[in-house]
Amino acid sequence: MRTVSWHGNKVRLIDQRLLPWKLSYVDLDSHEAVAEAISDMVVRGAPAIGATAAFGMALAARECNAASIADLISWLQAAALRLKAARPTAVNLAWAVDNLMSLAGSSRFRDANGLRAALLERAQHIADEDVRTNRRMGAHGAALLSEGATVLHHCNTGALATVDHGTALGVIRSAHERGVGFHVLLDETRPRLQGSRLSAWELEQLGVSYDIIPDTAAGYFMQHGEINLVLVGADRIAANGDVANKIGTYQVAVLARENDIPFYCVAPTSTIDLELASGAEIPIEQRDRSEVLAPYGQELAPAHYHARNPAFDVTPHRYLSGIVTESGIARAPFESSLRRALAGEAPQE
Repeated sequence: MRTVSWHGNKVRLIDQRLLPWKLSYVDLDSHEAVAEAISDMVVRGAPAIGATAAFGMALAARECNAASIADLISWLQAAALRLKAARPTAVNLAWAVDNLMSLAGSSRFRDANGLRAALLERAQHIADEDVRTNRRMGAHGAALLSEGATVLHHCNTGALATVDHGTALGVIRSAHERGVGFHVLLDETRPRLQGSRLSAWELEQLGVSYDIIPDTAAGYFMQHGEINLVLVGADRIAANGDVANKIGTYQVAVLARENDIPFYCVAPTSTIDLELASGAEIPIEQRDRSEVLAPYGQELAPAHYHARNPAFDVTPHRYLSGIVTESGIARAPFESSLRRALAGEAPQE
């Protein structure tokens, strides 16, 4: 079951706003609709957003009836700006859009239709490669889970956050498929509850043992010796190993350090942004306060109350035991190990 796919000349997405109560798909026929779906979190998760944006670019090319390559590229440039503005923190989105624009700028195409076909082929390759990448990450990370362990997981990083299989939850899935017996504690992940809504739904499908816990209970379970490992995903990783991830990740990392619990990030190399020296340079999306005051229409406080809603925080690299990539597990010093991972070389472990 793929989170995003090309279906009948449209981009098909699982509508993640409706899970776990309803499994529903939406078909999008314009790049503007794709951008809105990304902004509205119909689709979320950095790898899934990247693949969706790639298909959005292929869709944009088909929206434009320009006969010349130059006119088509001009249209694509505007579409690229719109898609990249949909959510600023996840680097996979810009990476995928830039990948297709780089292809469009090459000189190998004879006509606009040839370019349109090539863009769709590249988008499909990005989606398929995401699944292969996730499985490689799962294989590298599965060794971190031992029989009888309890894993804390924050947000949702499974098949729903990717094209299929998942990153941090993909590691859990891979270990489960190997027959390792373990238990997972899922942070609710307020305010949009990706842990209790999405991660729990995925583990239900897989038959993995889990409990949902309040975000504020992570320290309690760590202090009582009930957590052996923490696994999280990432939306952007700076050159020094600082990790931007769903809000609440930083406090989990600090608690894990206080309680001597290994803390690992699991992310594809497309999430690494070597142009940013540290996490201080990562743009943090500020979302609407209504998500805090009335998540999914359920009013928790009067609408006129003041609220703030940062979507992500940055965990300094010193809190990380390692970063699981498709090339292997990168460890400190991350400046060198992440570069090796990006080059497709095994990071020094």
